Amino acid sequence: MTTAERHRLIAHAVQEAGTATVAELTGLTGASEMTIRRDLDHLAAQGVLERFRGGARTLLLRGDEPPFGLRAHEAVDAKRRIAAEVASLITDGETVLLDSGTTCLEVARLLRGRQVTVMPLSLQAIDVLGDAPEPTSLLVPGGRPRAGEGALIGPLTLASLSALRFDTAVLGCCGLTAADGLTAYDLDEAAVKKAAIASARRVVAAADGTKLGRTAHAHVGPSALVHTLVTDTTAPTDELTALRNNGTTLRTV
Repeated sequence: MTTAERHRLIAHAVQEAGTATVAELTGLTGASEMTIRRDLDHLAAQGVLERFRGGARTLLLRGDEPPFGLRAHEAVDAKRRIAAEVASLITDGETVLLDSGTTCLEVARLLRGRQVTVMPLSLQAIDVLGDAPEPTSLLVPGGRPRAGEGALIGPLTLASLSALRFDTAVLGCCGLTAADGLTAYDLDEAAVKKAAIASARRVVAAADGTKLGRTAHAHVGPSALVHTLVTDTTAPTDELTALRNNGTTLRTV
């Protein structure tokens, strides 16, 4: 078990049970108590849980979004395959609006050096593209970063989006279903995603299979707004069929 896999297992166990002791997590993971204590300190620093003597309690409700730092280590191979497929859909000369999130960050890495104009909506992607070689052109929006996420939100971000038009908006999502459409965990991020959709000629959603069939509380819009969905083979087939029936083109990697 890798460190990232152990962190995911611990975070899930603590969230599901509410609390867990070091001894319980040692039995669950097979790691030493010293390793588990270091893991708990790391997860506490990310805001996933709160330490107490001999264990930890969760800080996440069941509907809460895990922190960016933890999500960045989840389904990495799938996210990279999805990002490669998304990048292949973007042609030279396009203007691209790139959403926040871990999968879109992988897309940003693949757009470095491409003949495209990109406006990223996260500090992480801006950092990746900030020193991109020509002919890549970077546009930086206004806004304030969402704490712990780096996603740009607020009236300045919305104003930046309303002032521009893009060939393609690449969106991440917290949840996507045929019935409930695109959803997000944060109301401000949902507002940015709505503005992104309104400013683009084409919307490409990049979401690994865990996001399909899931609904978060902040509604972005119906699934029909997504022209193309790029996902991986873990996505539930019944949900994919329903999304296709709603008019979304599917690409599974």
